[in-house]
Amino acid sequence: MTSETTHQIWIYDTTLRDGAQREGLTLSIEDKVRIARQLDRLGISFIEGGWPGANPKDVQFFWQLHEAPLTQAELVAFCSTRRPGITAADDPMLQPILSAGTRWVTIFGKSWDLHVTEGLKTTLDENLAMIQDTIAYLRTNGRRVIYDAEHWFDGYLHHREYALETLKVAIAAGAEWLVFCDTNGGTLPHEISRIIGEVKVWHTAAWGDTPLQMGIHAHNDSDTAVANSLAAVMQGVQMVQGTINGYGERCGNANLCSIIPNLQAKLGFSCLSPTQLANLTETSRFVSEVVNLAPNDHAPFVGLSAFAHKGGIHVSAVERNPLTYEHIAPEVVGNSRRIVISDQAGLSNILAKARSFGVELDKQDPACRQILQHLKTLESEGYQFEAAEASFELLLREVLGQRQLPFEVKGFQVHYDMVAGNNLLCTTSLATVKLAVDGQDILEAAEGNGPVAALDAALRKALINFYPEIAAFYLTDYKVRILDGAAGTSAKTRVLIESSNGQQRWTTVGVSGNILEASYHAVVEGLEYGLLLRQQTPTVLVSS
Repeated sequence: MTSETTHQIWIYDTTLRDGAQREGLTLSIEDKVRIARQLDRLGISFIEGGWPGANPKDVQFFWQLHEAPLTQAELVAFCSTRRPGITAADDPMLQPILSAGTRWVTIFGKSWDLHVTEGLKTTLDENLAMIQDTIAYLRTNGRRVIYDAEHWFDGYLHHREYALETLKVAIAAGAEWLVFCDTNGGTLPHEISRIIGEVKVWHTAAWGDTPLQMGIHAHNDSDTAVANSLAAVMQGVQMVQGTINGYGERCGNANLCSIIPNLQAKLGFSCLSPTQLANLTETSRFVSEVVNLAPNDHAPFVGLSAFAHKGGIHVSAVERNPLTYEHIAPEVVGNSRRIVISDQAGLSNILAKARSFGVELDKQDPACRQILQHLKTLESEGYQFEAAEASFELLLREVLGQRQLPFEVKGFQVHYDMVAGNNLLCTTSLATVKLAVDGQDILEAAEGNGPVAALDAALRKALINFYPEIAAFYLTDYKVRILDGAAGTSAKTRVLIESSNGQQRWTTVGVSGNILEASYHAVVEGLEYGLLLRQQTPTVLVSS
């Protein structure tokens, strides 16, 4: 695979290997397959699947994708150079790499003499032999090779001649790509530019006009991984390695969700088709769901708040011309504009937010100021609607007389018991609810591993015969904030509950001096709003 034009950038995703090294992130085989197929649909050029042989999971992963291949992406196996003192043909570590059956293999080798002598405990000449022998062996076995020059920038700064010699050996052995790795994440953009520029001069002096295919692999320990990757591309690098959402060891890897739109929408390079780029936000949120990590709402381009506007002046300006406060159209990356409702809101916020719910209001309509005043009163009591837009839509429709309650809760009780078992205190909760649907009273009870879970289960159990779709609802997040800590146990509590139906997520809020009452209000509104989705799909929802 070679670049067709000078404007083509090949995107290499290592979420399944380097990204999975993030603390607290674990992927099953099924998770890895699902993510790989999503990346394939997105249009990623290379997908690094892992290190076959390092663990049984990666072996099975490559086997599964060999049986049912990806549609367009190149699946890549990852491995180190052979071990010191033996030949590549005799190193059992390389056999699973060949058995993985991928056309491309990425091999990493040592660029920094410190790592050779201190890490590998071998000589500089043996390290060169390891690079040469491993790449040549893979080429002899029909594999195409990407060479990751590990700790490249540190190695270059400490021993320039030796670092360049490792590249020379890799090229001679048949590596098609040379990837410069900022493994420690300590290099800054101006250093990236200078060093890659010097490598180009060196290559031209040694090989003339022979094409040099270069890549960049940046870590984010200095919070410059995205900037470093862009700087490398501006110096002629044609491959960018990174991960979805910047997942990775320590501070993470270069975030492809920022790199791709910057390259394509700002710098004019081609990474994905426009249709594929519009799936970037969906992919970001899909991966965060699979790895079971909360999405970064404030992530550039793909975050829930990336195109959110809160201040009244901002909203008014954006309503007239989005360019006033948006650097690109959110639709380019599959995101959407959001008008945030809070105690800083003005009439422009109310009008814009109502419009997103399909409600057209006139600025002169007294209901507008009534909604605004009601909003500010509630927020002064501790409510927070910028984080609970589902609750705000219910509030808006109530003021407008459009809120049709699908059920009425007449009361609830929650019992919380602690039971000794196996020298531990185990907790159980029992919730009882009484509600009415179409004039019919229902009394139900349910247990849960906590009072909120029990209350949610009892409510859904009472409603499911009337609204079967509730069976698909579940709680995805539960946040509690003490608003006035100085009040001690009498403090007012704000509860935010995020719910989902498997396809969409929405957040509701409750406030009370009693945490159970606050939770009850949030849970009830979450169920009510989920039922409202039968009639509409508001833009406040987040695709999962």
